[in-house]
Amino acid sequence: MGLFRRGGKDSATDDVAEPTGADDVSTDETTEEAPPLPVRTSGPWDVDEVDDELPRVDLGAIRLPGVPGMELRMEIDKATNVVSAASVLLDGSSLQVQAFAAPRREGIWDEIRAEIAESVSQQGGSVDDLPGPFGRELLARLPVRTPEGRTGHRPARFIGTDGPRWFLRGVLSGRAAVEPEAAQTLEQVFAGIVVVRGTEALPPRDLLQLRLPGPAAPAAEAAEAAEAAEQAPGFDPLTRGPEITEIR
Repeated sequence: MGLFRRGGKDSATDDVAEPTGADDVSTDETTEEAPPLPVRTSGPWDVDEVDDELPRVDLGAIRLPGVPGMELRMEIDKATNVVSAASVLLDGSSLQVQAFAAPRREGIWDEIRAEIAESVSQQGGSVDDLPGPFGRELLARLPVRTPEGRTGHRPARFIGTDGPRWFLRGVLSGRAAVEPEAAQTLEQVFAGIVVVRGTEALPPRDLLQLRLPGPAAPAAEAAEAAEAAEQAPGFDPLTRGPEITEIR
């Protein structure tokens, strides 16, 4: 699943405005220079901001810290065979993360948050914009079809961080969406992520490239075979494609 990602549209959250120019061009050609992003005192981090020795799994654009007992799933876009997201599963909760290109001198989370809220509402769900540990976040109740054929709702928390020329989005589901204590460990994982943006000029909202963990990654020895996820009917921004599962 690629929320606000360019390319084919396979969910309601893909139907958002997408800038057409590369980030360097669209930002630098404005007549009034946007203010720089505020200095961040907590993660997620840019690769140039980190000098700690915290063990992390190298997933390309994302370096993900590990915690005992977590299950790591790399989600693969069926149409393009590209790794589109990473998900951490732990104790009945999950955190899905994706990194995107962003303009050089301004963040996009405020804009994206409003678009997610509108999409959820249009599909029959509800959403609250609330303060959280990473700034403003969304608590959404996503419409789903029950086994009995009725419409139900599933909670999800959308969190985000604007970095230098990148935006990192996380989606917490399961117990972590509604229980603060259950969310603490996954919030720590999100805060410990390092984003490797690279120097390539990319249009804002383009998905930054992820890759499967290599042989040197700590969790790779426990890799299992790829599995196809179920295709949930209707609107579901958490729909997964085939996955590679690893357990730490």
